[in-house]
Order: sequence, then C-alpha cells, then structure tokens
Amino acid sequence: MYLLLGISSSGDAVVATRLWLEKLAGSRTQALQTKLCRQRLRLKIRKVTVPVRKRLWFVCLLALCAAGLGLLLSCEHARGGAFAARKMIILGVDGLDPDLLTKFMAEGKMPNFARLAEQGSFRRLTTSIPPQSPVAWSNLITGMNAGGHGIFDFIHRDPKTFQLYFSTSKVEGPKHSLHLGSWVIPLGSGSAEQLRHGKAFWEILDEHSVPNYVYRIPANFPPITAKGKTLSGMGTPDLRGTYGTFTFYTDDPTAAVGAVEGGEVVQVAVKNNRVATNLIGPDNTFRKNAPPATEPFTVDVDPLESVARIALQDRQFVLKEGEWSGWVPVEFQLMPFIGDVKGICRFYLKQTHPRFQLYVSPLNIDPENPALPISTPTSYSKDLAKQIGEFHTQGIAEDTKALTDGVLDDKEFLEQSHTVLAEHRRAFDAEFPRFHEGLFFFYFSSLDLNAHMMWRLTDPQSPAYDAARAAQYGTALEEFYEQIDQVLGEVLPKVDSNTTLLVLSDHGFAPYRHSFNLNTWLLNNGYITRKAVASGDASEPFADVDWSRTRAYGLGLNGLYLNIRGRERDGIVEAGAQADALLQEIRQKLLEVRDPKDGSQVITRIDLASEAYQGPYARTGPDALVGYNRGYRAGWKTILGAFPADVLEDNTNAWSGDHCMDFTKVPGVLLSNREIEAPAPALTDIAPTILSEFGIAKTKEMLGQSVFQSR
Repeated sequence: MYLLLGISSSGDAVVATRLWLEKLAGSRTQALQTKLCRQRLRLKIRKVTVPVRKRLWFVCLLALCAAGLGLLLSCEHARGGAFAARKMIILGVDGLDPDLLTKFMAEGKMPNFARLAEQGSFRRLTTSIPPQSPVAWSNLITGMNAGGHGIFDFIHRDPKTFQLYFSTSKVEGPKHSLHLGSWVIPLGSGSAEQLRHGKAFWEILDEHSVPNYVYRIPANFPPITAKGKTLSGMGTPDLRGTYGTFTFYTDDPTAAVGAVEGGEVVQVAVKNNRVATNLIGPDNTFRKNAPPATEPFTVDVDPLESVARIALQDRQFVLKEGEWSGWVPVEFQLMPFIGDVKGICRFYLKQTHPRFQLYVSPLNIDPENPALPISTPTSYSKDLAKQIGEFHTQGIAEDTKALTDGVLDDKEFLEQSHTVLAEHRRAFDAEFPRFHEGLFFFYFSSLDLNAHMMWRLTDPQSPAYDAARAAQYGTALEEFYEQIDQVLGEVLPKVDSNTTLLVLSDHGFAPYRHSFNLNTWLLNNGYITRKAVASGDASEPFADVDWSRTRAYGLGLNGLYLNIRGRERDGIVEAGAQADALLQEIRQKLLEVRDPKDGSQVITRIDLASEAYQGPYARTGPDALVGYNRGYRAGWKTILGAFPADVLEDNTNAWSGDHCMDFTKVPGVLLSNREIEAPAPALTDIAPTILSEFGIAKTKEMLGQSVFQSR
C-alpha cells in the first residue's frame, strides 16, 4: 500500500514518516502481516524540537490509521491469497443417470469417466423434490429448495384465476397502448422477468471478484445481471414466446391441419411445381387482436428430381429430399419504420414426391440480433455466434414434439439432436481454452432429451418398444453418453493441483411405461366434482369443475393442491386441521393404488410441502408432491387439468423415459477429482461447495454445505 501525506513542514521527520508508511504497509512478509493482524502496533518516535513534535504526532496518528487499514487489507489479501489461484470446472450434464453411467464405464465405453471415478470420487447425488429440471437446477443455483427459490414445477398457476404460466420466467408487453384503427401503438416497453428467487452462486462470486463463466444453465432466463459471460438455457422461449413451436407444410389432404402438440400443420398446394405459403412468426402486438406476423416464402419443386429451391426474403437455397438447411435468418416487420424482430430457423425437406412435406424448426431468437435478453453482457451471444456460427437459443433445443407428433422420425430427430450437441461442443471448444481463473460452468442437454425420446428402444417392456427400430437406433443414447465422455477427455488434462473438477447431473432416469391420471383418480374418488351440464371451453384447464364441491386437484407433473378457502378463488377447505387431515387421507389412498395388470405399486411416496420445503415460498406451491414408482408418471393431459377416461393408461408415446417420479428413485451423479466427504450429497450442497472453494462463506439461506467437508 502506498500513502503520500501532504505535510507543509519540511525536515527529515516528514520524509522518514513517509518512508516508514511505505515500508510498513507495502513490503511486510506474509508472517509479519499475520503477526501484526494479531498485535497492536508499537511506535517509537525520536525526540525532535517542540514545534515539529506536535505536527509529527499528528502525522504518526494518521500513519497509524493508514498502516492499520493497509494491514487489514493485507490480511484480507493474505486470507484470499490461498484461494487466489483456485480454479473450478463444472460440467453440468442434464439427465446423466448413475446406473447407465456405471454400466457404460464397466463396458469400457466411458474411459474418461472411469478414470475420474477411480482417481477421485463418484457418488449418487440426491435430486430435488420434485425431480424436475427447473426445480433441480434452481436448487443447485441457489443452495435452497423450492421453498426458498419458488420454482415447484414447469407449470405454475394463479390460484385466483387458474391461469397457467411457465414457472421460471414471464414476458409481458407494455402495460399501456394507443389504438389507431387496426394499429396498436405501445406506450412504453415490455419486460422479461426472472421468476426464480434467491441469489445465484455466480452473483456471489461476482461480489467477491471471482471470475466466472456460465453456459446455458437452466432457470436463468432472462439472465440475471452478471459481470461474467452467461448464456441463458432451459426456460428461454422461441421467438413466438413458447418452449418451441415447429411448422409442418404438406399437401397431404388427409393430414390433420392446425395446431398440434408443440407445432402447427399447414395445408399447402403444389401448383405448377411451386408452393407459395407463409412462415408463421410471433404475435404482432402492434395489430388489433395480435394476429401472428407472417413472411411469405416459396418452394420450387423439381418435377423429376427429389430436390427443391426455397426462397425466403432475399435468400435462396436448394435442398435435396432428406436434407437440412443451415440457419436461415428471417425478419418479421411488425410495424413499418418502427417495429421489426429477427429470428433464425432451419428447414428440412422431408419429401418432394408423391407428397410435399417440409418441416421448419421453431423460430429461435437470433443470437446476433436478440429480440429478448439471452446473455451477459448483451453482446456475448453476438460474439459467440461470430466465433462458432448461429446456434439454437431456444431453451429446449431438441425438437421432441416433432418426433412425438410423427413429423420427424427417429433418424431425423437424431440428426437434429446431433446438431444441437455439435453446437454445444463448438461453444465448449471456443470457450474452454480461454479459461484460466475462477469458475467455468458448462451445461449439456443431450443426455436428458435423448433419454426422454430413445428410452423405448432400450426397454423391451415399454409399450412403445419396436424391435426393428431398436436394432437401428437402440444404441443412440449410448452414443450420446460416449460424446460426453469425449468432452471430459478434453477437460482432464487441464486439471492441475489447484483445480477442482465436478461433473454432475440434476437427476437420473427411469422408464415411463404407464400414465397415471391424477385428476381422473381424484374425480373417481370424490375429491373433484364436475358440473352436470358442460359449459365453457372444454379445452380450458379444469373445464366444468364445480369448485364449490371440489376439495383437491392435480396440476403439473407432480403437484397435488387442496382447494383452500382464501387462497383459491372458490376455496372450500379450511387451512389448518381440516386441510392436514384431508392431505393425510389422500396420501394414504394414493399410496395404496396398484396397477391391476401386475399389482405394482403406482405411487411410492407423497411428500407434504410442509415437510419438504423451507423458506418464504414454501406455501405458495403444491400442498403435496406425488412421487411415482419407476415406470409410472403423470399423464400428459392430467398435468394440464384434464380428465382422461382411464386412471391408468399405457404410454405409447415416443417420450418414453422420464424422471418426474419419486425423487429417491432417480438420483443424479456427482464425480470429482477430489475426495467427496459427504456420504449422501445433494443438489443443495453444490452452491456452498462452489463458494467454499473460493473461501467464501455460504449465505444463511443455503441449506447444504461443501461436499468436501466431513459431516
């Protein structure tokens, strides 16, 4: 520390004091700094003439204060010095399953994981309640459970209106507008709001000046303010404000036209070997009733060859049948001279003859011209795109719904999934070599999404199993695991004695063979009552429910709610003893449910929110969490408040693997190059572990502790 005191008097005393300060505050050894932090300073002042002595006492008093401050800072630096050289690398691999990992390591297919497990540590990692990705990653990010961060499911509800919304973020338009004919002029700007509560671990690192890089971690849209580079991941919408809406164009007269799950089918006509149609964009809120914006494009089909030329705005490109385009930029004009929005999409020419079939991916936010915030700094997505090319910005990039709807087949879906992983690996290869200090966190989605879709081809007991397809694509999931092993192989040589490596997943996986329709069960057992005469829109959640006689309902993948008086719009159950007794009654009955086909227990665990959650939001979510046995999960319709005819159904959907079950049956994994002392580490331990590695105390809200500390 250097301090220059401006003293008007001259003489050796002033010079000596200045030199003394420099020496005392700036050039003490580490041992002396530590010693002086524990002892009071002792000063010896030589005799001087009286006029100078008074001034010198003042100088020395200032010197003492300055030296003390310098030594405090030096002690603080000494404390941080032990951590200044620390580095931490975290590979966050969504859905990495401990059983599959163990199997593939034993078979020699994941040698880098096997080496890390042998030389370091390998543990099962306790996941969240419920084990859903946005909940699990929020646990990891904040060190709290859902009671602290407020994310309970993919889907939340407003108890007063029963409107459903995505749990992690909310995008809203301007609150006020001016109507001029068919135009709507916004007065002000819209907003994108992060709904996860609590401090993220990288926010705390920022406060302590620890450099950090966080790539596509879920539940971080819009990305919170950060000093480091971050890119938002799961929870980031497409340009239409959804989790991903594809478009499928066909001239097949038997095709079911209109909205399908996750997409839209558009009927077209091939006239003179040309298709003229529109690309469907975001809702145009500048127009009355906000119709979707569209941009015209044409497809010229070769009459003899299986090839076509696509023209969109100022671009033209040729595709063969079965070929994917690269990323194609598109600009939607919402209002002349005032409002336009840019996106990117990919085209896949599925068939030219005898029927025309063209798939267009969901419109992704253009990373070079983002319509919504997706990175910190805001320029980072643009910089990354310049390095590696355009890439998926949509949070769930793999188009699982196109496979579910039969728009893409297994081969085509896997091609698209490999493109996603290739993009992630290009980003990794661009950023990892730049990592030299602080924290490096990198997220991979491929194991999760491909396990969801490909599990049926590894499971002969699955109602969706197909032996012929299994022979072709039964090793597809294994091949994605092997690619993640390759990534780890790039990391291991860079891990030195000052580096802590964690490889972890938010949950494992299990077969999803049968659907349990919770709302149908509640209806059949008298907890839900429907009106005798149907009214309103039957497609709306909880259509025709008589809330004046309904005591409980299911919503989301694991949520069980009571119709509480004063909380729900038409609540009838009194909070307290009545609600507690009702929950215990439903809990007992659900645990007794058996599959009539083989007597299997369908539900193995019911966690009450009052027991599972801690924090200010513990009572704002479900009252209980339904934990399904392996092989079972909530049905697709019941999670949105519908009532299928049967309580139990076979799952013939391509989405055949899952983890939204009893959390004890789908743990994640945790591997490290260091010895993990925690016998049963949990996701809530990860944030405290990160902070501890840099000498930072965990916050009082965090539930866990460093996995490297004995317990």
